[in-house]
Amino acid sequence: PSRLYAQSKSPHIHTKMLLRSLRLPSSSVKTSKISSSRSLNINSSKCMQKSAFLKQTPSRLYAKKYTQDHEWIDVKGKVGTVGISDFAQNALGDVVFVDLPEVGRKLAQKDVVVSVESVKAVSSVYAPVSGSLTEVNQDLVNEPSLVNSSPLEKGWMVKLELSNPKELDSLMDEAAYKEFCDKADH
Repeated sequence: PSRLYAQSKSPHIHTKMLLRSLRLPSSSVKTSKISSSRSLNINSSKCMQKSAFLKQTPSRLYAKKYTQDHEWIDVKGKVGTVGISDFAQNALGDVVFVDLPEVGRKLAQKDVVVSVESVKAVSSVYAPVSGSLTEVNQDLVNEPSLVNSSPLEKGWMVKLELSNPKELDSLMDEAAYKEFCDKADH
């Protein structure tokens, strides 16, 4: 079996996140305490397809990552779903229009990918990583308010196939992003 180690203040949450990201039933995991670490024994036959990506990106485990410009990306396999954070949508106010790009467009990290118009201003949304656009959220054409009502789920903007997954390492995890936003509020 494969063995993954993780430092965590809340190992039960980490275990649940790992199971969810690997889409494994809880019966396939045995947890045992080893000093301050948690050791997860996972039946390797159940995660063979995931192993290549996990070896390349062991710390990510498909969790959302955030930029300092308040974009998020949620990666599953080689495709990342991109949107803006709750912090960003609150700052924008009511979104009235989202200018979506064309599918197939190639982007470099930090390229403008979407333009969002709110009652307060027009703002650019930047690509958190490099890649090719594979899909846009057409629901935003008729219902741009989804960016406000569900910024982390239904209000996603684009999906892109990552061309350089290592760029994810320059982004913040949820805890670091929360700390970043808390500092911005003060």
